[in-house]
Amino acid sequence: MSDYIKVKNPATGQVIKEIRINSEEEIKEKLKKGHDCFKKWAKVNAHERSRLLRNWSRIIQENKTEIAEIITLENGKPLSESLGEVDYATSYIDWYAEEAKRIYGRTVPASSETKRIIVTKQPIGLVAAITPWNFPAAMMTRKAAPALAAGCPFIVKPAVETPITTIKLVELAHEAGIPVDVIQYVNGSGTKVGELFTSSEYVRKITFTGSTPIGKLLIKNSADTVKHVTMELGGHAPLIVCEDADLDFAVQQALLTKFRNAGQTCVCANRIIVHEKIAKTFSKEFAEAAQKLIVGNGLDKGTQIGPIINEKGYNKIINQINDAIEKGAEVLAGNQFIADREKGYFFVSPTVLANVKLNMNIMHEETFGPVAPIITFKSLEDAVEIANSTPYGLAAYFFTNNYKTGTYLSENLDFGIVGWNDGAPSGSHIPFGGMKESGIGREGGLEGIEPYLETKYLSIGNF
Repeated sequence: MSDYIKVKNPATGQVIKEIRINSEEEIKEKLKKGHDCFKKWAKVNAHERSRLLRNWSRIIQENKTEIAEIITLENGKPLSESLGEVDYATSYIDWYAEEAKRIYGRTVPASSETKRIIVTKQPIGLVAAITPWNFPAAMMTRKAAPALAAGCPFIVKPAVETPITTIKLVELAHEAGIPVDVIQYVNGSGTKVGELFTSSEYVRKITFTGSTPIGKLLIKNSADTVKHVTMELGGHAPLIVCEDADLDFAVQQALLTKFRNAGQTCVCANRIIVHEKIAKTFSKEFAEAAQKLIVGNGLDKGTQIGPIINEKGYNKIINQINDAIEKGAEVLAGNQFIADREKGYFFVSPTVLANVKLNMNIMHEETFGPVAPIITFKSLEDAVEIANSTPYGLAAYFFTNNYKTGTYLSENLDFGIVGWNDGAPSGSHIPFGGMKESGIGREGGLEGIEPYLETKYLSIGNF
C-alpha cells in the first residue's frame, strides 16, 4: 500500500480525497497518548462526560447535511439514507450521554456483622475500534459513545473505503470539547493496524464490526494480552413469510430490509423463506416492487439503490447469481448490471430469484448485495431448520399474525435480533448483537455500556 489511501466515489470511480496512512510509530504514539490520558478522563465526573457527549451530538446535527454528503460520496448510499444514518449515529451519542449518569454500583448484605460489601463499576481503559464501510458514521458512534460515557479513551481505525466520515466526526468531537487524546483516529490497512491494536500493552479492549474471519483473528490475537473484545460479525439473515401473513405488509418490509444500502448491511434479509401456498403471490408482488426501485448515483434525486462498494463485492454477487441460475433458479427481476472495471464503479439492479434450492451458494454465503433468493417451506419446522442451517446468528425476521406461530418462531430461531412483523428492528436503545459465529457481546441499550466497564468488589472488615 502507498503512503496514501485514495478514497473513491463508488458511483463514479473518481478519487474524492487522498488520506495519509499513519506510520507504525505514529500509531504506537497515539496508543500511548490514549493510555496516558485514561486516568484523567476516567476521573471526569459523569455529568460532565454527559454534557460533552450532548455537545458532540448537537454539533454533528448542525453539520448533518455536510456529513451525509460525505457518507454518500465515499460509501455510495442514497443521500436520504445517509441523512438517516447521521440521525442514527447521534441517537447513540444521545443515549449514552444519559447512560453515563447511570453507571450504578450496589451494596451487598455481608455474611458477617463486622463486614460491609460494596460493588462498583469503573472504566476498562483504552478502547481500540475497527469500523466498517457500510455505516461509517453510526458504527463509529455506536462504539465511541459508550466508551466515552464509561470514562474510556477511544481510538478508531475506519475502513479504507470510508475514512473521511470518521475524520469529520472526530474533529467535531474535539470541537465539542472532548480532549484530543481522548478520541483519536488512525488510518491504514486493517491487517497492520489490527496487529498493532491487539499486540499493544496500552489497549484493554478491542471492538470490531466486520467479517467473521477477521473477527476470529482479532479474538485470537487479543488472547496473548487477555483483552476484552466485542465482536459484531457476519450475518446471513432469514426472512420467513408464513401462510397467514399480511402479504402487502410483508412485501414492503422485505423490500426495506433487503435493499437498504443496496443490500450491503449485516442484518439485511439474505434468505427469504416463504410458505409454499403463498410463494407464487408473494414472489410476484415482491419482484414487481423490486423492479420499480431506482438505481443510480446516491447524490441524484430519487435514487433508491446505490453502487456496490467495490469490485470484490461485485464479483461475489455476480458469482452467486450465476451459480443459482446454473442450478435452476428463475430470475423474476433484475440480473442487470452497469459496471466499468477500469473506472471502478459497479451497479447491480435489485434481483429476485425463485426456485431457489439449498445447494446454491447464495443460501450459504452472505451476499452483501441487492439479491433476494426465495425458497419455499411446508411446515414451521422446515422453515426453522432452513433458517438455522448456518453458522451465523445475527438477525432474523418473520411475518405472521398468529401469536402461537410467532411465539414458536421467536423461541426457536437462533438469532440475537428477531423482527416479528418488523423489518427494521435496530435502534440505539436496544441490545444489538448475534449468536453463534455472528459475534460476542452487545452494542446499544443498557447492555451496550457494560463491555466498557470493570466490576470491582470491596469488602470492608473490622466494623
